[in-house]
Amino acid sequence: MADNVDQNPFKKTSRFGGAFALSLRVGFVALVVFAGVTLWLSNSILTNRFTASTKNKAEYRLALYGGNLLSELQRSSIVPQLLARDPELIGALNSADYSTSTQRLISFVDEIGAASLMLLDIEGRTVASTDRINLGALHTDKGHFVDALKSSGTIFSVTKDEGGGNHFIYSRRIEAQNDLLGVILVEVDLQKFERAWAGVTDAVLVTDSVGEIMLSTEPKWRGLTEDVALMRQPPQGAIERAMRITEGWTTFVPADAYVQGEAVMRVQGRIAFRGWQITSFTAYSSVRDRVNGILALEVMAFAVLFVALFYSINRRTVLRMMFFQRESLELRSLNSRLQREIAARERVQRDLEVVEQSLAQSSKLAALGEMSAAVSHELNQPLAAMKTYMAGAVLLLKRKRPEEALAAFHRIDDLIERMGAITKQLKSYARKGGDGFKVFDMRDAVASSLGMMEPQLRQSNVIVHKVLSDTDVLMMGDRMRMEQVLVNLLRNALDATKTIQSPEIEVMLSQGDHILVQVRDNGHGIDDLENLFEPFHTTKPSGEGVGLGLAISSGFVKEMGGRLTAHNADGGGAVFEIQLPIFKEQSIERDYLKVGTE
Repeated sequence: MADNVDQNPFKKTSRFGGAFALSLRVGFVALVVFAGVTLWLSNSILTNRFTASTKNKAEYRLALYGGNLLSELQRSSIVPQLLARDPELIGALNSADYSTSTQRLISFVDEIGAASLMLLDIEGRTVASTDRINLGALHTDKGHFVDALKSSGTIFSVTKDEGGGNHFIYSRRIEAQNDLLGVILVEVDLQKFERAWAGVTDAVLVTDSVGEIMLSTEPKWRGLTEDVALMRQPPQGAIERAMRITEGWTTFVPADAYVQGEAVMRVQGRIAFRGWQITSFTAYSSVRDRVNGILALEVMAFAVLFVALFYSINRRTVLRMMFFQRESLELRSLNSRLQREIAARERVQRDLEVVEQSLAQSSKLAALGEMSAAVSHELNQPLAAMKTYMAGAVLLLKRKRPEEALAAFHRIDDLIERMGAITKQLKSYARKGGDGFKVFDMRDAVASSLGMMEPQLRQSNVIVHKVLSDTDVLMMGDRMRMEQVLVNLLRNALDATKTIQSPEIEVMLSQGDHILVQVRDNGHGIDDLENLFEPFHTTKPSGEGVGLGLAISSGFVKEMGGRLTAHNADGGGAVFEIQLPIFKEQSIERDYLKVGTE
């Protein structure tokens, strides 16, 4: 009987091999089911997740657009109030002498950043305008004129031109001693946002409280409602580019809107201004590419498992081996297609980064007008110094003192380089990136400012007292702008001591918990300290200033985290103080490490 136990070992092996092959086949079927369920769930989950991510980015861009638009409207809303108090415009309306009024408005338009400025008399006639073609035009029946005369505040209105464009106008009446003299009109330049939006793939439109489109990447949409505009979409345009590749891509994500039968993502936001709303339409292309990339990786992983199972089941037969070889060829083909899809996805990602950089740049351009006004104001200072040096050089050459004249020419060359640096600020602000704030020694900034003002101080016989710190006074900021602030304060001190027999100016630089810079003069002091830093407020005679120097200087100091104040000295004269934070290298490194960790 013992012999009968081991009598059929081959039969046992066959039974074991058959059970193993059956297990492999069952495992293969289970893997197929698992792969199908996994791919289906992955497609659904990833589609929802990446769609939400794309929508969040669209909402962020929409918030950025709306914020820029609201900022421009709010900034322009205070301009009529300032111009309504301009003494020259009030005097022109009183005397009916408008010979210099147009030039006065032109001098303001670049600084303000408005599309145009117009001055109307009490009869609604245009007596001054930055666009001379509007001179003499009547606005008697226009809402912005009639409503401004009736209201004591600033009126906002939208008017249409013959070409279908919109004009966004702030108007305010001008009065003196309770007598109505006229109306000042400020047209806000909102078309620049349309030009900026036209560079992206999204279609963007802004509607008023009744749903009428006022701004849009498609000019033909203006004046229509959103539904009518989408039905009349032209063959070429931003909306078609955004939706050309969305056909059939709504299996798991319901479409927000349909344009000409195409599904798109619609995002709408509210602008906190007169019930305005902003809407954008975004394509699903980036979502499809990202989902396809991950699904392709999953397919490749399952394909590897399938090949292993096929090899285990069919390794004993040549037919199965040939089948495995074909599967291997298909796997290589799939891998090649996967590489092409990954390369295409990387190209799309790079294009998206370029678009996002362009959007960030548009926000910087919104403040470019303000910086242009500051740069043009500060160019007058080195020009005045160059004129003084040139006159001195000519006099030295006449007296046959060429060495001293050559020194004057070197100083003129330094001033020319400084003017180039000032204008470079404007160009670097408009470019992407920039140097930003840097660490510098405040003593160097004070010395450079005194060097620029040296010819004017010497010509006026002003005694300058300098009390500077013996150690380095380091701060983080823009040295060029700080020098502009100091030169402006020195010029004001020089003007304040013109009528003093023994003029003196004292410049002090010290540091403790913070950096303190004082510019003191022995003039007559300041009468109106409360409005000293307000725009257009000046104590100088007419024609010598427009009252923007101290307002611009105060803004520069605030940007560097400091404060500019003024008060009258006990012994007479005025004192201007600049308080600035001290640069601490350890604090900067800790902040940098904290940001890097996050």
